[in-house]
Amino acid sequence: MKKRIKMQKVISQISRFVFTSVLVVLLLVLAVVEVLVLTNEKKEQSPSQLAVSHSNNVVLANSEGDVAGDMVETQIVGEDARPLIIKRYLEKYKSPLAPYSNLIFELSETYGYEYYWIVAIAQQESNLCKKIPENSHNCWGYGIHKNGTLRFDSYELALRSYAEYLKRQYFDKGLNTPELIMKKYTPSSNGSWAFGVKQFIQQLESGDF
Repeated sequence: MKKRIKMQKVISQISRFVFTSVLVVLLLVLAVVEVLVLTNEKKEQSPSQLAVSHSNNVVLANSEGDVAGDMVETQIVGEDARPLIIKRYLEKYKSPLAPYSNLIFELSETYGYEYYWIVAIAQQESNLCKKIPENSHNCWGYGIHKNGTLRFDSYELALRSYAEYLKRQYFDKGLNTPELIMKKYTPSSNGSWAFGVKQFIQQLESGDF
């Protein structure tokens, strides 16, 4: 009787061991099958699906690049490129002021007004110095009246004088728009002077010239 009970215990233990072993083996087989299935799915992925995946990465990279590019472009246009904008504008219209583009920018910065004023008013008054009293270097029509003409020995001297004059006589007195400047600069104008200056300012700001 004791031997029978002992034998039953041994058989029960063996059965449990076999069952556990079989269960472990089955789990391992299932795991291997799952790995194989996933591997086959990746291998069978179509070229178009791969392209979509890569395309998303490219778009993301381009988007990030565009943002960075916009920031850099804004910074360049806002700070570094303004003398170049002036230079290109003056060169386009074959103005004798083209070699002084950096000086125009520096004077505008020194006196605290936008870079386009000196150029836009010169464009309105003298077609950028192409229609001025002979040997005057005066491109802005200031100091020109029936009693005589204000003349300068060079464009550099004219620019330095005019830049200071524009600040002192206009911006310091709150005359800081084409319409307000026109009322003092050329009071007889019917509005065309301000219209022209505004148009030239817009060209310089947009780069559309």
